[in-house]
Parts: sequence; structure tokens; C-alpha cells
Amino acid sequence: MARSEALGIERLEDIVFVVNDIERSTRFYLDKLDFALTAESTPEHEAKTGERTRVFEAAHCKVSVVMPLTTTSIAGRYLKRHPDGITTLVFAVRDLAETLRVLEARGATLVDEITWHERDGQRLGHFEITTPFGEGRFRFVERQGWQGPNPGLVARPVPASTNRFGFHHYDHVTSNFLTLKPMVLWCKDVLGLEEYWDIEFHTDDVAAHGDHGSGLKSIVLWDPHSGVKFANNEPKRPHFESSQIYTFVVDNLGAGFQHAAITTPDIIATVRGLRARDVAFMPTPGSYYDMLPARMQALGVGVIDEDIEVLRELQILVDGKGPGTYLLQIFLKEAAGLYGDDKAGPFFFEIIQRKGDKGFGGGNFRALFESIELEQKTRAEG
Repeated sequence: MARSEALGIERLEDIVFVVNDIERSTRFYLDKLDFALTAESTPEHEAKTGERTRVFEAAHCKVSVVMPLTTTSIAGRYLKRHPDGITTLVFAVRDLAETLRVLEARGATLVDEITWHERDGQRLGHFEITTPFGEGRFRFVERQGWQGPNPGLVARPVPASTNRFGFHHYDHVTSNFLTLKPMVLWCKDVLGLEEYWDIEFHTDDVAAHGDHGSGLKSIVLWDPHSGVKFANNEPKRPHFESSQIYTFVVDNLGAGFQHAAITTPDIIATVRGLRARDVAFMPTPGSYYDMLPARMQALGVGVIDEDIEVLRELQILVDGKGPGTYLLQIFLKEAAGLYGDDKAGPFFFEIIQRKGDKGFGGGNFRALFESIELEQKTRAEG
């Protein structure tokens, strides 16, 4: 079978996030990010599954937050082995049966068969597969006229004014591993994905004889039919165990999803609004902005639209390639740092605005590494 045969993915629809404290997550999504609470589990669903679920949405970004009510539930067993984290990525597909056929023919490991639900003449179908993304699974969903929440959930009234920060959709999901090769081969051979972008980076590039440093190798794979992208990292020698990628895997107690990037059409307004709500971001060294004009010239971007002093104030990063083609991005502090609780895990969100650039901020990796490692060191010393 041709590897290029499409799975029929339309978009990344939802991320399922298992947490120890659903009330804390509720405050974060509602009070900090201005998502809307659109659905929650029924008492019957909670009794059946031993889990409580709340669904938060902003435009095309959906997060299903799950907290175990029993230690023997699926979420409960996961949290015995890991801190809070994403357990499932949910993809909307055009033809569920065809998606299953293609995946099975390529050797995917199916967790279950297709399950169909019917309600008022509407149908919802789904199945799951295992992946090399740690214990993460992929769920594929087809909706035949199905409106409203999934089975076991009940809709909540949505306030008239939410998503004031302009979030739109998931740009990509990034995962960390100790070795990339098995994941890359699986994504190509089973999912039919293609390589999109790559980079190798190490802080020894500027301190070749230093006694410490951090680095990574990153490969981005994508489904060209839907535009869904996965950025994936492994640590890079020397100082392999000093890499923040290695530290993530240790803190997560295994490979897994490190962050999800959310798009916005106006990152300055978004970040200003989030900072007004005391959302904490990873810090950026002031020297980054001192060197920014020269770096933009060296990259061939030239002059950017934004005031550098505003970017410095908000600590937004810039990268690009080619005249007037760039992106702006910023990273929230990882959850363990946000909450002062290691059980909250090393996951974080990225906010991104693309102004023609299709890359992943390769020029910002050094600043991000310095920021994450400073945060990890601060927590370790605390």
C-alpha cells in the first residue's frame, strides 16, 4: 500500500488532559485563558467511568480535562505513573471506516473497533490506536450531523463574551523523546506523514569548550492534506542528560507531549491581556532584544512591523526567513511552575502568530532553552 494514501484527517479537534485537580484547571482555562466551559460529565458517566470530565473551548481549540474519581479508572492508573499530562489527541476524519482500513493495513495497533453512537438521527463514531508518543493515544472521530457534546457529557450554557484573546486553532503539538527514530518511522510508515522541517541545536555552538550545555534534534512531521503538524525532539550530545528535553522525559516519567501551540491573529494584544490576568510566561533574556534588529537583518527578514520595545516589554520572541516573513511566539510557564506543584507536570502552552513564516522558530531555540532551564533550575533549588 502506498504510504502517501491519506488517512482523511480534517483537523486536530481536541486534546484530552488528565489532571489531579480539575478545579485548578477550571480556574486556569476560565479565569486565565478565557476559554468557555462547554460541557461536563453526567453523574451516570462519572459512576460508570470513575472519571470527571470538563470540556473547555476557544474557537477551534478544545481541551477535555479529565480527573480520576477512583484510582482504578483509566485516568487514575495513568496518574499513578505520571504527573498531569495529555493522554489523547483527537482527530476529526472524513470517513472513519476508511481511516481504520488504511491504519490497519499499515500495521497500526488498534485499541478497539469503531463504536457508533446515535442521537436524534445523528451519528458519532470513534476508535483509538496506540502510538510511540509515550502512553499517548490517537483517537479518530467522525461526526455525521452530530451536534453538541460527546456521549456521557451534558452541554453547559456558554457566556456571550469569551475568547477575548482571539485564540483560533492548534498550530502544532510538540513531543519529547529520548530517541526520535522509532517515532519518525512510525509516523511515516503507519500515519503516512511527511517530514516538514528539522533543526539540530546545541548551546555548545557558542561555548564549544564549556563543561555544560544543552541541545536537541528536532524533526517536524505533517499531514499535507490537513496541515496537522507534530514537532518532535530528542536530546543532543554532548551533555545529553543536561538537555531540557531529557529533563522533560525525567519529569514526565516517560516520553510524551511537551506543549501545544495555539494561534492568535494579534499576539501583542493576546499577551498583554493574558499578562493582565497574571498568566506567567517563560522569561526571555534582555540581551535577546538588544540583538534582535541585527538578527532580523542576518535572517533576511529586515524590518518587522512590531515595536521592539513592546516585544521586550511583553517578552515575545521573533524568528523568520526572507523579506517580511516571520513569526512571533511566546511560551507559558510549564504547569509545575505555574502551580508550584510537581504533580502538575512539565506541559505548557505556546502562543503563536504567523506572518508568512512556516517554520518553528529555530532561531529562538537558544532563548527558549535558556528560559526553560532557568525555570527547571529554580524549581530544583526551591
